[in-house]
Amino acid sequence: MKVTPEHNERIANLKFFSVYPHYLSKVEKKGRTKEELHQVITWLTGYDEAALAQHLADQVTFKTFYEQATVNPNAQLIKGVICGYRIEEIDNTLTRQVRYLDKLVDELAKGRKMEKILRS
Repeated sequence: MKVTPEHNERIANLKFFSVYPHYLSKVEKKGRTKEELHQVITWLTGYDEAALAQHLADQVTFKTFYEQATVNPNAQLIKGVICGYRIEEIDNTLTRQVRYLDKLVDELAKGRKMEKILRS
């Protein structure tokens, strides 16, 4: 699938706090924990617990969420298909970063070992 400019704009304007409960529900349904989800988010974004909580409370968009993040340099090792898109072929940086998190949450929910998820 090809990512369109409209799709990129829609992703940028999505509120992180509105997607977060879906991430949490997905991992908890599969026996993983909120702490593990936060570990994955922290690894990808560089945010600590306080910063993550503040972003959720401030109801920031994904655009703001990633503008203020320090994305892990190993994030480029995240490859594969998520939501019908091949991550490594996404041109828009923000959309690719959002899909990185989607992929990590998916791997967590599927029971993958944390060392593999965090590309260590």
